[in-house]
Amino acid sequence: MGANDLQQAITLHRPAKAAASKTEGPWSVEAIQTLLDKPLMDLLFEAQTVHRQHFPEGDIELATLLSVKTGGCPENCGYCPQSAEFDTGVKAQKLMEVDEVLRAAQAAKDAGATRFCMGAAWRAPKDRDVEKVAVLVEAVKGLGMQTCATLGMLEPHHAHQLKAAGLDYYNHNLDTAPEYYTDVVDTRTYQDRLDTLAHVRSAGISVCCGGIVGMGEAPVHRAGLIAQLANLNPYPESVPINSLVRVPGTPLADSDPVDPFDFVRMIAVARITMPTARVRLSAGRQQMGDAVQALCFMAGANSIFYGDKLLVTGNPDVEADTVLLRKLGLNARQVQEQPEGCAA
Repeated sequence: MGANDLQQAITLHRPAKAAASKTEGPWSVEAIQTLLDKPLMDLLFEAQTVHRQHFPEGDIELATLLSVKTGGCPENCGYCPQSAEFDTGVKAQKLMEVDEVLRAAQAAKDAGATRFCMGAAWRAPKDRDVEKVAVLVEAVKGLGMQTCATLGMLEPHHAHQLKAAGLDYYNHNLDTAPEYYTDVVDTRTYQDRLDTLAHVRSAGISVCCGGIVGMGEAPVHRAGLIAQLANLNPYPESVPINSLVRVPGTPLADSDPVDPFDFVRMIAVARITMPTARVRLSAGRQQMGDAVQALCFMAGANSIFYGDKLLVTGNPDVEADTVLLRKLGLNARQVQEQPEGCAA
C-alpha cells in the first residue's frame, strides 16, 4: 500500500461530521470501533505503516517516573493504591527533597532515560506545593533531561508557573470514556480533567494524556477513550496506554484481565488516530511478557516507562528492558528532541 492509498484509506474513517457520536472532531466513536474490529494482522499492518511514515528511525523513548509525594490522595479512583479511601498498604509520605529527586533523576539519565516524570498524589496542588515542585523541575531540567509532572488538577496560574520553571510535559490522563468515568471515580468530573488539559495547553506545556484498559469497561468505552484523545485539538504529544494493575484493596482489584490482543489493538488504534504522538506502553508491562510487548511495538508503541517502579506498582527492570529492546533490534532514543505540536 502506497502513501496515497494509505491516506485515502485513513480518510475513509474520518467522516466530515460525527453526528451519531458524542465526540466532536474528525474521529467518531463508530469509526474508531471499526478500526478496533479489523482483523488483527490488517490492523497491525496499517498501524505500522502509519508509524514508519512519522517515526522512520524506529527508536524507543525511555522515560522514568518517580513518585515524589506518595499516598494520602483524597480522590477515590478505583484503580489507585494511593487513594486515602482504600487500604492498600501504601503509607502517605511528604514531598521528597530536591537532593533525593536529583539523585533519582541522575540515575535514570545514567540508565538511558531522556525524560523524567515526577508524580505527586494530590487532588489539586496548593500554591505552596507548586512552588516546591517548580524547584524540582528546575533542578531536573538542569541535568539536560526532559521534564514531566503529574500533580492532579491545575489552575491556570499553576500551569504558567510550572512552564516558567522549565516543565516540558504535564501528564493528566482521561482514564476512560466519559460515559464510563463515574464507574471509576466520582470525586471529580470528566470536565475537570479536560479543564486541566486546557490550562496546560494555554501555558505552552506539551500534553501527556492517555487512559487505562481493563477496568471493566465495554468495547465502546475503549473506542470512546481513543475518540476523546484523538479529537483534542491538538491531540497529546504523549499518549500512555495502561493495562490495569490490579492492586489488592482497590475496588478494581478483581477486574478480569485484559485480553492481550485487545490491548495491542488499543495501541494500534492510538497510533493510527494520533500518528505523530509518542504512544507509551505504560502500566501493566510486567504482566505482558516479551511477546505481547513486541506486538505493541509493532502496533506503534515507541515509548516506555523505564525502571523498577511506576509510582508504587512494579515495572520490568532496566536490564530486562535493555535485553528485550536488543532482541527486537530497537534502539533507545539518544538525541533529546524538543516537544512538537501536532494537529488532530
